Amino acid sequence: MFGFLRRRRLRNIRQNSDETLVMHVGDTPESVYRFIEDLIDEYKPDVIIHTGDLVDNVKLERRPELKPAYEAGLRKLARILKGSGAKLYIVPGNEDDPELLVKFFGKNLIEPGSIVEIEGKKLALGHCWRDVVDKKADFRLYGHNFKTIPNGLNAVLGVNFLFLPSGNVIRIGYPVGTDTARGYKLRRGL
Repeated sequence: MFGFLRRRRLRNIRQNSDETLVMHVGDTPESVYRFIEDLIDEYKPDVIIHTGDLVDNVKLERRPELKPAYEAGLRKLARILKGSGAKLYIVPGNEDDPELLVKFFGKNLIEPGSIVEIEGKKLALGHCWRDVVDKKADFRLYGHNFKTIPNGLNAVLGVNFLFLPSGNVIRIGYPVGTDTARGYKLRRGL
């Protein structure tokens, strides 16, 4: 229910505002690519920021022999993101292959810890919270794990939509099963 209300709110703001819309994703397994593409088609973000681990179901850091599967997934995501018409910022993650990122995203790559300015607001971009926690910025965008920090937008927790210059943020949850596809162990409780 809350996801529906957030999407409706996002749609209303997008339709009634001329602000710049930034879409922030990260740690994306291939199972969410269609979901991301649908969000792009519906909300037409002006800027898309991916904070690393672009094919998060393939763990290259531990399994380098899976590079062909990683490249196939990266090709799919590159088609979606580059086809959006949005300005792209891609931050490499620990599970990404730097050479393949250059091949598919080239000039859209940005070093972890970089700061970009959009509509007068400074955004610190990193893969992990450590990349951005000490940066002087209006917003700190990252992913990698579930850690939250002040002025932080964590893409593991959901897709962040940021309206600039107002700074209004709406988070849309990923589909059920995304954390499992990422390889995260589920917490089991009583």
